[in-house]
This record gives sequence, structure tokens and C-alpha cells, in this order.
Amino acid sequence: MDLGFAVPQSGSWATPANQVALARRAEQLGYASLWAFQRLLYPADVASADDPRRWPPVYRSVHDPLMTLAFLAGQTDRARLGVAVLNMPWFSPLLLAKQAATLDAVSGGRLDLGLGLGWAAEEYRATGAPTDRRGARAEEFVACLTACFADGVVDFHGEFHDVGPALVDPKPVQRPRPPVLLGGGVEAALRRAGRIADGWISSSGQDLASIGSAAAVVRDAARDAGRDPDTVRIVTRGVVRVRPGGAADRRPLTGSLDEVRTDLAVLAEQGVTEVFLDLNFDSEVGSPDADPDESVRRGLEVLEALAP
Repeated sequence: MDLGFAVPQSGSWATPANQVALARRAEQLGYASLWAFQRLLYPADVASADDPRRWPPVYRSVHDPLMTLAFLAGQTDRARLGVAVLNMPWFSPLLLAKQAATLDAVSGGRLDLGLGLGWAAEEYRATGAPTDRRGARAEEFVACLTACFADGVVDFHGEFHDVGPALVDPKPVQRPRPPVLLGGGVEAALRRAGRIADGWISSSGQDLASIGSAAAVVRDAARDAGRDPDTVRIVTRGVVRVRPGGAADRRPLTGSLDEVRTDLAVLAEQGVTEVFLDLNFDSEVGSPDADPDESVRRGLEVLEALAP
């Protein structure tokens, strides 16, 4: 199982200097990948949000993931650069194809492109994105994006997207496309990832104790589609919260560093192919109110202790 690290992207510790310092240290220690996520806004009055439980401090102040990864592409040499995830409804396939191809080029072919559908009604309203037939729109989005990455003239005409005939150049370094990883936790989303994507990315709220069941659905769908299920990646956001150990009811990846290390081994046994450690989702680290120096200290401690 590969091990990655989510760079400081949310809250007080998410400065360019800290991003560079932790990204470089992760690469020096042998981490396989660096990750970022997307959040466009934060309701000014969280109490009136559609679901206030879904707006924790991590979402209060978040840097753009593509800009962050492009910046870090010039500061690193080897680690892959992943986004988990961009929400397809906020983009057109053509615009995202241009951005992704450019990021793949400036990074020397290191992009992993995670895509999702989003959950926040506030972001849907603010972007003017349609909310109907989201599954059908997602499938066509991936098809159109792939067509824009392909060699030659793009001539794609679907129900929701119409591109070409046109030249969409330059192409990404990775052929035929940068790996596309789909998010989503319901069965339809899991099966979609197995059918049409290069892998699946779990959300921050995924039950890691039973993630093997979700991975099995993804791989079964790949097999049903005539694909080799062993080639489908299962990528997990590992929300790490370092706390005093020994709690009987603790969540996976919450507890002492030794307990977190044991949890990582259990994830590997469940068929996960990659975990990226994410401290942004720890309210004591990724919050605007957190002490940035202490957050960096914790980040370096986790990097050193859990290095592959």
C-alpha cells in the first residue's frame, strides 16, 4: 500500500512556506504522493446551512487545489500530485481538460485527477450548477474529458456537452490520460468508479472500519465491465487525529501514533492501495483558530513517525 500526505491547505497553517516545507519533507521521507481538496465557500451563518454538521472548521478557509498543486509541482521532483476531489458540476470538461493537461505538463506527468459530484447545496446555488441527473452528467463528463485528452481532433457531442470538431492541445504527458479517480459513497457511485475510472477515492466521512466492502463493490463493477479489477486503485483519505491512546471506542486513525500505524496495516488488508494522511480535517490542526506553529510540528511528527 502506498502512503501519501495531504499538504497544509486549510486554516492557519496553510501558508506557501509551510506547504513547501512539508511537501519537501514528505518527498524526502519516501511518501508516494501529495494531495489537496476543494471547497469553494463557507456559509456565513453556519447555523442556517442546509446541514450544519457538514461544515466543520476545516472548510472555513481553503486554498484552491489546482493552484496549490501547480505551485508544489515546481517545489518537488518525484511525488505524485493528487486532488481529492474536484467537483465536476463546477467545471466544463473542456476547461478542466486544459487545466489538468497543463498541470500534468508542469509536473512532468505526476497528476492524479480525483473527481466528484459535490454535496453542498450552497455551492450548487453559487455556481449555478444543475442538480438533476447527476449520475448521467458525471458519466458524460468523464467521457468528454477523456475525448479532450485523446490524440487528434476532438469531436464530442453528448446530451450535456458539445465540443468540436476542434483541436484541444497540448495534451497531457500521461497517456491516454492522467489517472481519473472518482469519489462517492453510494453504491451507484462505487460501481461508476469501477466501470469508467482508474480508481475510487473515499471521502473524509468514510467508515474506514468497513472500507473493504466498498472496495469490493468497486472491483466487482470493474470485473462486470470486462476490466481487470486488480488494476483499479482504491485510494483513501486518512483523516489522522493524534490523541492519547487506549480509548475503547476510538475511530480508525484516531489515537496514538502506534495505534494509527496499526490501523494503516488493517486498511492494507482490506484492499486499499493508497492512503494519504490528512491532518487538515483535524480541528486542532486545519482550523483558522489553530496555532500554525503547533500544527506544523504535529505534521512533521506524523510524517516522521509514519514514514513508509
